[in-house]
Amino acid sequence: MTVTQARAGEQSAPEAARAALERAARHLLDQQHVLGWWQGELETNVTMDAEDLLLREFLGIRTQQETAAAARWIRSKQRADGTWANYYEGDADLSTTVEAYVALRLAGDSPDASHMAMAAGWIRAAGGIPATRVFTRIWLALFGEWSWDELPVMPPEMIYLPGWFPLNVHDWACWARQTIVPLTVVGSLRPVRPLPFGLPELRPAGGDAPAPAAGRAARPGWPAFFGGLDRVLHLYQRHGAEKGPMRAVRTAAMRRCADWIIARQESDGSWGGIQPPWVYSLIALHLLGYGLEHPVLKRGLAGLDRFTIWADGDGGRTRRLEACQSPVWDTVLAMIALSDAGLPADHPALASAARWVLDEEIRGPGDWQTRRPGLSPGGWAFEFDNDGYPDIDDTAEVLLALRRVAPSADPRSAAAIARGVRWLIGMQSKDGGWGAFDADNTRKIVTKLPFCDFGAVIDPPSADVTAHTVEALAAEGMAGHVAVRRGVAWLLRAQEDDGSWFGRWGANYVYGTGAVVPALIAAGVLPGKPAIRRAVRWLGEHQNRDGGWGEDMRSYDDPGLAGRGESTASQTAWALLALLAAGEAAGGGAAGGGDGAACVERGVRWLADHQRPDGTWDEPQYTGTGFPGDFYINYHLYRLVFPVSALGRYLGGGAG
Repeated sequence: MTVTQARAGEQSAPEAARAALERAARHLLDQQHVLGWWQGELETNVTMDAEDLLLREFLGIRTQQETAAAARWIRSKQRADGTWANYYEGDADLSTTVEAYVALRLAGDSPDASHMAMAAGWIRAAGGIPATRVFTRIWLALFGEWSWDELPVMPPEMIYLPGWFPLNVHDWACWARQTIVPLTVVGSLRPVRPLPFGLPELRPAGGDAPAPAAGRAARPGWPAFFGGLDRVLHLYQRHGAEKGPMRAVRTAAMRRCADWIIARQESDGSWGGIQPPWVYSLIALHLLGYGLEHPVLKRGLAGLDRFTIWADGDGGRTRRLEACQSPVWDTVLAMIALSDAGLPADHPALASAARWVLDEEIRGPGDWQTRRPGLSPGGWAFEFDNDGYPDIDDTAEVLLALRRVAPSADPRSAAAIARGVRWLIGMQSKDGGWGAFDADNTRKIVTKLPFCDFGAVIDPPSADVTAHTVEALAAEGMAGHVAVRRGVAWLLRAQEDDGSWFGRWGANYVYGTGAVVPALIAAGVLPGKPAIRRAVRWLGEHQNRDGGWGEDMRSYDDPGLAGRGESTASQTAWALLALLAAGEAAGGGAAGGGDGAACVERGVRWLADHQRPDGTWDEPQYTGTGFPGDFYINYHLYRLVFPVSALGRYLGGGAG
């Protein structure tokens, strides 16, 4: 038992909560940057580091220092069976393991070394290179270790498709379209720059059987249709695109793609502030003749340094890359948490954070205007520098945070909030919900393409984003507005049969339920209504014996695991936020057939008992989601901001 646990065990729940909140709020305040923002590390998996080395190898700029440091980090994440996973204690992932293995070969690790031989053996048993996802095989094709002929074709001519035509670039989610456009160039030019070694040890026993375009067996319906389309596109690629009049069309299309890519580079050199479009855009432009000293490429490569974390390890310096950075998101969550903890609205920390957030407002155009051409800008993005892709989730949380700060902190606040409200209402989808970046980005035909075997490629409304938006608009006194009423109706329709809600951007049903219940209550749904009671009952039934809540990422693949997993600080806080909003701290209803207040008290005690002496919590588990089923995130600040909010609301110290 830790000192904190012993101390908490001797106190009443409110006393333990108050002591824990004081330590946590102090720690959170200490993390604020002098300019007003907060930023926690955004941890993903080693594909970021492996692909960075592959990018540098392809461009001819890989250094020994970078390689050795990245290799140390990659080795440190290898498991006892020789594999790598996509999240803490997750299942082994074939593509991640292949990419990590190739990166270590670049670093000089011998295939005969025990850790490499073990990985290669597992890879062969899992189907080898042919069984990897399309994106891994694209990387291998760049180095001659997979045939371009065995990859699905995405022609650059698609850049000409009008917005009303199926499969145009705006049918893809913003993160996917920024990735697909450069890949159409790369896949058309089909470069090969051989590695200094081969990879025969990663071939399955029977040799390379050509993989289906997306690892799918041919079957009736859309797969058969798109399989046929892919064969036609392969014929066009081989016999039409580079001959006669079509050659001029292909050249013009690639030039148009280059212009499209360059127009979307951010001021920090990134594309959308995220790794996939960033690396593929650099490769595509380089293949089109942009030299490494060209300002666009130079800025793009230099920008990667900002996403690089160097650290001292047991075997020497390590180097790892963040797939993205989340300062706006982290900052507004910290502002809300500290307000919940009782920090006064005119506190200097909140005032400086508000000034920084207001400076980050995006007042320019973006791809979101394709579906909403008459809507004026007025949103916020996730990252430091992402002026092209404001997102609805961040904008909603920004509005909630700015309302916690005294208006005198910055005279710009009222006008910025008004613009944000207008933008949020305008970005509502036709069905009443809200997606993350675009309105009505719901054409599922895109998901049937052979190219799409990894990650979400469309951006339909989700329960968590819709909930945050409803909550933000309700906080503006707009609970009766038609947009809020439609959002509430969407949320009620989206409730699962068991009473929970699916979490698109956080793990998973605990996150979704923790977001939706406070939003419904804020919008005027009474705690005694059936939807709220069912949600409360679900949370009570899924509380762990230790008093906390947790949910493993496997629930995305197996809904039977919903709400099941080792207790974590962030997920315990999400459950508490829902129960507190529903009035359970006062015993307002039955959670799991018992006393709701008892469930809340046990959750609060779990937080108090598991707090570290420095005020934060250990949380190696990944509780953030990039692509359900494929890509997950450990937001290092989640373990602090959400418990602060939950403890603060439990004690009644803030306006929650």
